[in-house]
Amino acid sequence: QLQLVESGGGLVQPGTSLKLSCTASGLPLAIGWFRQVPGKEREGLSCIITGTHTNAYEESVKGRFAISRDGARNVVYLQMNNLKPEDTGVYYCASIQPVACLNPRFSLQPSNGESWGQGTQVTVSA
Repeated sequence: QLQLVESGGGLVQPGTSLKLSCTASGLPLAIGWFRQVPGKEREGLSCIITGTHTNAYEESVKGRFAISRDGARNVVYLQMNNLKPEDTGVYYCASIQPVACLNPRFSLQPSNGESWGQGTQVTVSA
């Protein structure tokens, strides 16, 4: 079974940046990044089809977050810029089917996730 490990989380001030990594034991066809805040459902933020670099973003992070992949190292990154307190949460990556990343109206759901990492905490606070 595919194994995923997230890293790169931390405590940062508003307006700053973080780069999360999702390291996979293989290279899945597509990867999604999700965020979970206590008391709320896990939400999809971004996804990438690793073979074509096709990517998509949830509206609240569009223009601030950028997803990319290093195929040689089986790593998918999430560059997060201009972080806001509402970006605080546990960030997870998961393997997904490519079709989940092709909807013109971004619709990545936790139910699209197949193999999951353990999550990395991101806290944005002054």
